Amino acid sequence: MALTRLPYQRLQHLVGINLSTTEDPQAAVLIKELSAARKRGYLTKPELIQVCKWKSARAIRHIRRNRAESIRKATKAAFSTRSEQTKLSLLTSLDGVSVPMASAILMLTNPSRYGVIDIRVWQLLFKMGTVTTNADGMGFGFKEWYRFLMIIRHFATKYDVRARDIERTLFNVHSRYQRGLLYGKRHLRSG
Repeated sequence: MALTRLPYQRLQHLVGINLSTTEDPQAAVLIKELSAARKRGYLTKPELIQVCKWKSARAIRHIRRNRAESIRKATKAAFSTRSEQTKLSLLTSLDGVSVPMASAILMLTNPSRYGVIDIRVWQLLFKMGTVTTNADGMGFGFKEWYRFLMIIRHFATKYDVRARDIERTLFNVHSRYQRGLLYGKRHLRSG
């Protein structure tokens, strides 16, 4: 799967022209529903299942294996620490929670500071030369996620929008210029 030639020389130009501040309706509902989890300070098992269904239902059987208490403990600790590395480590300690799933948990509970890392946004950043590793955009580690986070937060500050708005902008631009199919089939996550 490849991107067609992009008509942008710099990421700032791409973001500025395509900036999307309108939330996907399904994501907006979930963000609103999960605001209770953020106030409470942790996710319940049904809430984690909701996140999974939105981000990647393929992981649902793994997600369901987690005990409710394990989910509460891991998400409570993740939401309360300031360390991004610790947040990611705690969330990915849960069955079925990959780096992209962890980023979805963080975005859906705090869209001002987080976006969802996935194949689309990473491949676009790679194509623009903003990142130089992992051309396929799969199998992310902390360093890649943190680099992504710094990029979207930089542009969120620059344009006075949420980190989620920058991530969604990148996702939408990739969708527009994608040639072929992701993973050999359509990728269904809402932008």
